[in-house]
Amino acid sequence: MSFMATGRLNLVVGRTGCRLRYLWACLQPPQMKWSAHLHGPRASCSYSFSGSCQQKLHHATRIKDWPAIKAKTDTAVDVEGAGSLKRAVEGLRSRLQEACAVADTEGARARLALLEDTASSGSLWTEDPQRAQEIMGQMAALRYEIDTIESLQSTFDDAVFATELLEASEDKREQLGIMSEAQSLLEKLEGRLDQWETRKLLNGSYDDRSACITINAGAGGVDAMDWAEMLERMYTRWASGMGYSTRTLDRAAGEEAGLKSVELEVTGMFAYGYLKGEKGTHRLVRSSPFNAKGLRQTSFAGVEVMPLLGDMQVDLDIKDSDLQMSFQRSGGAGGQNVNKVETGVRITHVPTGLSVKCTQERTQAANRQIAMDMLKAKLLVVLEEQQAQKVAEIRGDAVKAEWGQQIRNYVFHPYKLVKDTRTGHETSDVQGVMDGELTPFMSSFLRLKGQQATQHDLGKEP
Repeated sequence: MSFMATGRLNLVVGRTGCRLRYLWACLQPPQMKWSAHLHGPRASCSYSFSGSCQQKLHHATRIKDWPAIKAKTDTAVDVEGAGSLKRAVEGLRSRLQEACAVADTEGARARLALLEDTASSGSLWTEDPQRAQEIMGQMAALRYEIDTIESLQSTFDDAVFATELLEASEDKREQLGIMSEAQSLLEKLEGRLDQWETRKLLNGSYDDRSACITINAGAGGVDAMDWAEMLERMYTRWASGMGYSTRTLDRAAGEEAGLKSVELEVTGMFAYGYLKGEKGTHRLVRSSPFNAKGLRQTSFAGVEVMPLLGDMQVDLDIKDSDLQMSFQRSGGAGGQNVNKVETGVRITHVPTGLSVKCTQERTQAANRQIAMDMLKAKLLVVLEEQQAQKVAEIRGDAVKAEWGQQIRNYVFHPYKLVKDTRTGHETSDVQGVMDGELTPFMSSFLRLKGQQATQHDLGKEP
């Protein structure tokens, strides 16, 4: 059965490719009118048509992978919902403008061009490889910042375009589909803006580095060992969700269950910046699965975090007389060598009591070098926290996994609650947190540190 219909087809050419939006489409060639306009880096074209149609296609979004949106009901779009959508767009517009002003993409592009010219010099790598490495790192950071802002702007343009279609459309079903798409885009944009604003707080000296996280079972016996293993899973899942890679450097299993300690390497940009707020004691309250009566049990685990310095040059003088070394057999992979030779290295910094261990390599020399880098990273973290006091004055900064020292409480029973004792941020979604949804807690800690830094700066005498 054929019928007459009118409609409009919209083609948007953006940074991420072409997108077609069919408001009504005809199988037979219609009469068409064409118009086009440009806004920012995007181009859009509109076609209006009328003709005899055999079939109509519902509103579709992304030609590559967005399926057609099916109409849900014939009710009209709620006016209040459309109004709240516009207010959300305006609110995100102001946030995005502030983000663009802070990022200064034009200035970033100019700096990137200068660095690229410098890096293209053939003599740079031969004369000063250290400076060449620093330039490459700066270039990567600038490209990341520019791409992030452009992606945010592209998502916002899509949301604005959807709201424009909502105003132009007169079909009830189309309006519902367009509103659903616009809300999805705005939620996506808000989440990414939150991440960008949080990342701007990562301005510490080593925040952009990868991280090494150590989890030690504390008071609580077998339950504490099981709790340490649960934390290992939580941080591994968080890292996976953030796109970071993880590697187990050392792992000591518990006698009955769980683990005594584990050392994880989290590789990725700003891994240390996010994880540094996790240092401290984590307290668990639950009905113990290891208790025949199912009594409530409190367990503790200590978490330590330090940056991975890599090839970064660190001006930190450590005297050999302040170091105490011991050697052990590494165990694990490595063949007969690890069973015959004591390749594992433990180094203790006597003035502070800080200790590190490395057993991941097959030779003693390689493990000693890695252990020294780990010790330097630990000392730098402590010095930063203690406002660069003398090394001899920072003894006893190790995490104590016991009552009264916790930074976060995880309550599984008799109610469900995860609460950070420093920021007050809390949630009842215990399972979500244990599945790696830690970013809200990390963001609240970074905001708190940023506020404290601002208050400290304002309190200084001019």
